Amino acid sequence: MATTTNYGWTTPDDTALVKDGAAAIRTLGSSVDTTTKNLNPSTTLGDIEYRSSTANTNTRLGIGSSGQVLTVAAGVPSWASGFANPLTTTGDTIYSSSGTTAARLAIGSTGNVLTVAGGVPTWAAPAGGKVLQVVQGTTSTATNVSSTTFTDTTLSASITPSAATSKVLVMVSQFCNWGADDNEHGMALKLLRGSTDIYQPAGTAGEIGRLLFISAYTTTSPKGTAGNTIASFNYLDSPSTTSSTTYKTQQRAQDTTASGTSNTQPGSGTSTIILLEIGA
Repeated sequence: MATTTNYGWTTPDDTALVKDGAAAIRTLGSSVDTTTKNLNPSTTLGDIEYRSSTANTNTRLGIGSSGQVLTVAAGVPSWASGFANPLTTTGDTIYSSSGTTAARLAIGSTGNVLTVAGGVPTWAAPAGGKVLQVVQGTTSTATNVSSTTFTDTTLSASITPSAATSKVLVMVSQFCNWGADDNEHGMALKLLRGSTDIYQPAGTAGEIGRLLFISAYTTTSPKGTAGNTIASFNYLDSPSTTSSTTYKTQQRAQDTTASGTSNTQPGSGTSTIILLEIGA
């Protein structure tokens, strides 16, 4: 009897005398049925077949559980637990906590930097002593004050600290001028954070808050002659905030007798204030 090439099904020879056609058809049908079943062993919705070590016979891989992924184990396909996403919040980061185990690193606070502690990544405030940002403000607006009341000089700058523990180094270089008469006139400056006085350079006679500039006693610049100078001072402040913070200077005349005045940015000269955030 002849057989098929691929599956070896028995069929009559061309010259064979078929005595019982029904029996021959049943034999062939039975072979086809057996082979087909071997190639399709699935029994459940979602099953997968793969080639087994036996020729013309497939093996059934039953459908896996929800969330599993198809992988290979011992040379054959199998279902395994899929990646479990630990993230819960916008900005979270994934890192390996132990080999292949994923862990969640929650998003840090504004201004934090990514560092390593105990062998794993972590968010932390910037290391201390580093300049985190620099802001500069300038003005060339001439401002004249003829009273002893402190008045804005138009010199200011604003900074938003990245951490409440940061300090702000304020550096002021202000172009100043005072009025002239037969007295020893001068002027006073002070530094404010918002509306709060934070620094008033000391003047003469223990008068805190007065930066006094007096004309030199020379034949060419006698007592009472007007004068110009650059008033420069630095102050390290602790604003303890992450909100926008404005620093500014104010001026006043030492006294107003004989038309004493206090002037900043005379002749449209430029004054500068620089703010440096220093990490705690």
